[in-house]
Amino acid sequence: MKKIILITGGQRSGKSAIAERMALDLSPSPVYLATARVWDDEFKQRIVKHQERRGDCWTNIEEEKALSKHRLYNKVVVVDCITLWCTNFFYNEHSDPSALPDVDKILEELKTEFDKFTAQEATFIFVTNEIGSGGVSNNALQRRFTDLQGWMNQYVASKANEVYLMVSGIAVKIK
Repeated sequence: MKKIILITGGQRSGKSAIAERMALDLSPSPVYLATARVWDDEFKQRIVKHQERRGDCWTNIEEEKALSKHRLYNKVVVVDCITLWCTNFFYNEHSDPSALPDVDKILEELKTEFDKFTAQEATFIFVTNEIGSGGVSNNALQRRFTDLQGWMNQYVASKANEVYLMVSGIAVKIK
């Protein structure tokens, strides 16, 4: 049976750790689908720490955009994370620094890819960030990305069977 779980919260709130625990409670051999690009050395170290924490029972897949090309029938899959996935689409679209990206177009691409990916029978545990909680940025590009991220979070939450908000390492079920 297909199931979608969304885990959201601030940076370092414990989202990935709880997603991994949930996955291990559901399967002895879950899949970790990482959407991150390696932007710099510090970010690479973050990735290494995540990988070390998970251990050998995980199947690790790195995929920046095309989640739906992976057939994960009857698997438990942690997708970490929607924020970085949105970033990959946003910055591929944003090649002209003088123009603001068309977030409506990007959002439609993301929704289409999400729907294709989650059409398969699997348990999906999506991790995302609440980046808009800190106020409105004075930077137009940041506002566009925050809008995109917020709308995508709302879309995933509307499709999810369960939604959790992480607060200081504590999961609060909100749906």
